[in-house]
Amino acid sequence: MSSGNKHPFPFLITLGTLLCLTGLSLVSNTFSFGSFTFRQLDILANLRPAPADTVEIQEVAAEPAPIVAVDSVKSAGPKDFKSYTGILDYGPNVKGQGAGMQYFMQALKALKSGHRKKVRIAYFGDSMIEGDLITQDLRDSLQTYFGGTGVGYVPATSVVAGFRTTIGHTFSPNWTDYNFRNEPPAGTELGISGHAFIPAPQGWVRYQPVKRRRLDRFEEVSLLYGTGDGDIKVNDQQLRLAGQHELNLSPVITDTTTRSLTLQFSKPLPFYGVCFESPAGVFLDNFSFRGISGIELGKLRTSMWKEVQSLRPYDLIVLHYGANVLFSPENTRLDWYERPMEKVVDTLRRLFPQTSFLIIGTADKAYKKKGRYVTAPGVKALLKIQHDFAEEHGMAYWNLFSAMGGDGAMARWVEGDVAMANKDYTHFNFRGASKVASLLYKAIMHEYEQASL
Repeated sequence: MSSGNKHPFPFLITLGTLLCLTGLSLVSNTFSFGSFTFRQLDILANLRPAPADTVEIQEVAAEPAPIVAVDSVKSAGPKDFKSYTGILDYGPNVKGQGAGMQYFMQALKALKSGHRKKVRIAYFGDSMIEGDLITQDLRDSLQTYFGGTGVGYVPATSVVAGFRTTIGHTFSPNWTDYNFRNEPPAGTELGISGHAFIPAPQGWVRYQPVKRRRLDRFEEVSLLYGTGDGDIKVNDQQLRLAGQHELNLSPVITDTTTRSLTLQFSKPLPFYGVCFESPAGVFLDNFSFRGISGIELGKLRTSMWKEVQSLRPYDLIVLHYGANVLFSPENTRLDWYERPMEKVVDTLRRLFPQTSFLIIGTADKAYKKKGRYVTAPGVKALLKIQHDFAEEHGMAYWNLFSAMGGDGAMARWVEGDVAMANKDYTHFNFRGASKVASLLYKAIMHEYEQASL
């Protein structure tokens, strides 16, 4: 065809489309329809410079996802916990105990309708969630739909502070960290994070917002500390702490222009951390502790649990453990774990009768056998134990192993064209953690839609 037959219209249409998309990328264009929140259009995202306090991998952070077509265990009859990828809600059980996801769903509905201000989630786990992995994307999705800003609870010190991307966190080296692995001195109680931090004189900790949506400013800030009193400096202001209980909460006055929060201590005082929230919305606290199986929660005093629920009540408690139970991949005898964890689950159920509980079944864990990586035999044995905890105590259960693909899933996540897990064939990377958060968000939102019918 000769050059004289070329028509200018395709070029003009393409140019016009690019100009329109570029214009949309420069303004906020996200919106919601029902439970589905449309992702913001931004064709310039890859051209924007990454903020200094973020890392490139954040580009894969999960957006609120559409509701998946899974059936409710109540509306469609019993489901096989071994393969079902939705949430199995076992509340109340045959003894009339528990309420599964009921209390959490009621709280979300009340929040969405404007009849309450805050809904809180306590998410307990091991190294699978440290650095705010999984929880950062789940929090962002829930806050996108239900409202709220802020990262929630942040400890005084952390071994993964430099790895975490949802808040800037630095501290002086002269802190003593008492935790599940050592014995705190008399009069010092471990907080529900499993830690109690004691500063030396002039010890300090600094928190800074990051350049990410809903995390770029501090609105409501409160300090959590133990028994004792003393003056601390909050930026340039003096604040008197007078702790009369095992756990005390002190609000800190900030404004939206505050670019950092520095706390300096003049004397030793049991300190647990800082909470960052907004006046209304959903708030998710990450309580990660590397290397534990969950049975360590039994070391916390009943009075501490009660103080927590009195000061900052939780509507949902998530228990996400498993990787450290499977240290011997071919072992399927898990009595050492089952009996003490049964006591932990039973105690928590009794302490929080009007709180929803969600037990997350372990992710796949692979080990090398005959030259290739396969699912460890212990995985399915542990899944059954965790499922039985939920069914027996009127809790909810989500089978992460099935949701990520079942047998051989971890090997596929590690070895796929786009790796979503690390070469230890146990832990997710940023992409994989974001994917898990998306799957869990979908399952939660399906329960929310069912509860709203």
